[in-house]
Amino acid sequence: MVLTDSLLDFFLETREHTENLCKPLETEDYVVQPIVDVSPPKWHLGHSTWFFEEFILKAHAPEYRLFDEDFAFVFNSYYETVGKRVVRSDRGNLSRPSVEKIYAYRRYVTEAIKTLFQNHRPKAWYDLLEIGVHHEKQHQELLLTDIKYILGNNPLLPKYSTDFEEHAVESHSRDWISMSEGIYEIGHHSDSFCYDNELGRHKVYLQPYQIANTLVTNKDFIAFVEDGGYQKFELWHADGWDWVNQQRITAPLYWHHINGIWHHYTLKGLQEIDNNAPLTHISYYEAFAYAQWKGCRLPTEFEWEAAQGLFTWGRRWEWTESAYLPYPDYKKADGALGEYNGKFMVNQKVLRGGSVATPKNHTRATYRNFFQPPLRWQFTGLRLAK
Repeated sequence: MVLTDSLLDFFLETREHTENLCKPLETEDYVVQPIVDVSPPKWHLGHSTWFFEEFILKAHAPEYRLFDEDFAFVFNSYYETVGKRVVRSDRGNLSRPSVEKIYAYRRYVTEAIKTLFQNHRPKAWYDLLEIGVHHEKQHQELLLTDIKYILGNNPLLPKYSTDFEEHAVESHSRDWISMSEGIYEIGHHSDSFCYDNELGRHKVYLQPYQIANTLVTNKDFIAFVEDGGYQKFELWHADGWDWVNQQRITAPLYWHHINGIWHHYTLKGLQEIDNNAPLTHISYYEAFAYAQWKGCRLPTEFEWEAAQGLFTWGRRWEWTESAYLPYPDYKKADGALGEYNGKFMVNQKVLRGGSVATPKNHTRATYRNFFQPPLRWQFTGLRLAK
């Protein structure tokens, strides 16, 4: 656990950073929800605030008065234990509460948390505060990727910022890292913060394997596209092939073929693709098909974790071949917080590493992100193994 004063500072810095991410937005941008997986920015602002109100202030601050009794219904995400909520697909219908009122709500709850933690409190309270801070950091990443989807599907393809760098090139040359067969320890093993799905440190036996020291680049994937990779059924899982044909997928998300040149939408607007930058915004299906095309495969999450100290990571969330499952002796927390990770351990693939949108102080070598195979609005890429 972070020391008391440092944790409160961490909380305040996180609250401020969330709002800084929204500064480039126009008021109209706060409400848009193009697809069910993308939430309006103002919903993220409210939900990350409700988390502190629901799990800390309501439970441990007897003098606290709710800012608005309807906000639990509006900003609960998926916590069945807590009560009813707005259907996820309807978040874009929330023209009210206003953006101004949600910012007032944020100030109200932030001040209440500051007051509550002015004096020494039980360790369990600080543990809740730490979870809440990292929960908001998760939503900072979602904010950026949801904003990108909102603006990237606007016909005008407007810029979000001229400062955010999405596509830093890996400067080292490509090579294969050879890993010996043997027993490796997997899972979180320090006193620093982690999520419950990282716990249950355990041993795994790995066969000898090789893993690339670089991510797959745009140039690599353009070769796959131009070789007809999206038309070769033998490269795809059956579900992936159905997805390609039903959704008419011909390239990664945000790619546009203009006058014979590949472009993509970025947070800086529409730009010509940098061939040497890491590929991004691909589904697990596409990652798998590309690996098949190369005569390689995706690493398992255990292979990735065992080797991660030997390569640079953090630019892209990297698809792995591992299903999202509990580690040995996994234990869900009691109450609503037990819904945070455990109930999603089905029909999902694990991603490792972090991305350019992941906030600082929020990623680890043991961090297990997870998404359903067709999703690609996050900064997802891949690293080959064989």
